[in-house]
Amino acid sequence: MTISQRDNSLCAAYTAEANSPMRRGDLADLAAFVTVADQLSFRAAAARLDVTPSALSHTMRQLESRLGVRLLHRTTRSVSVTDAGHRLLERLRPAISEISGALEDLGEEQRKPFGRLRIYASHLAAATVVAPVWGRFLSTYPDVHLELLVGEAPIDIVAKGFDAGIGPKDRAAEDMIAVRVMGPMRVAVVGAPNYFALRRPPRTPDDLARHCCVQYRRAADAPLYEWSFSRAGEERRLAVDGRVIVNNPDMAIRAAIDGLGIAYTLESLAEMFLRSGQLIRVLEDWSPSFEGLFLYYPGRRQVPAALRAFIDMLSAASTAAMPTQVLRNPFAKEA
Repeated sequence: MTISQRDNSLCAAYTAEANSPMRRGDLADLAAFVTVADQLSFRAAAARLDVTPSALSHTMRQLESRLGVRLLHRTTRSVSVTDAGHRLLERLRPAISEISGALEDLGEEQRKPFGRLRIYASHLAAATVVAPVWGRFLSTYPDVHLELLVGEAPIDIVAKGFDAGIGPKDRAAEDMIAVRVMGPMRVAVVGAPNYFALRRPPRTPDDLARHCCVQYRRAADAPLYEWSFSRAGEERRLAVDGRVIVNNPDMAIRAAIDGLGIAYTLESLAEMFLRSGQLIRVLEDWSPSFEGLFLYYPGRRQVPAALRAFIDMLSAASTAAMPTQVLRNPFAKEA
């Protein structure tokens, strides 16, 4: 028989069960064979594999029986690799080395944030939760690539391949973990200086009846949102009037900056425009709060290191105190 024929015979023996699924222990048995071949001693190989020499010897006999080929010569004093065993080793070593490397990479990824982190977030969450920290996050973890998809429609983040989602808590499925990443947020009623230059600022919610208000509609077929107010236990909810209707909090702010009316928005979204003087806040003592934002993801076990680091950074950044009065997020789409 030629060498080529013997090689083909060995491969045929090894793949005799190719048409059926590989046995659960085949990979472990082949790795054990490599260890025995490296050590040329059942006792030394058994110590490295943390098994008994007799158990390892039995494993090798079973492997040879399944393959129909002798891989090892052994006596009570010594062990050597057969010609067929050497040829199998030539094929096994690169494969086992690659598998070991892949497992080491996985272990390294769990120790150090690495790879791609995919997040699905609402527009509000992207602007108020992700954007304030993503520069620091990426500079702290240079081996992480962040992919952020912004959308308002609730989706199955697992089916779509996302590591986590960020939005109102009701977006998280019952079997998901939800972590608060932004405390309850206050509403801000704002208008531009040039708007108030022509009109007296409202002092109570009832005064809004004399003002042009930027109205909000959650969806094309949804009713106009009524503005909610709260002060010292007194709650008010009223419809407002105006010439502009939007379905996006950012556009409500833009309309207010352009002097088109008073906007009912979020304190965090309006903050920079209040600091710059582009907007003026009114009815602050009537401003209610709503439940904050949550990061949600499937399962507690084996959380990827990049996601764990992101959660930790967001949680550390969430320092807002829990207010007494908490309302439903007025800018979230209804289920």
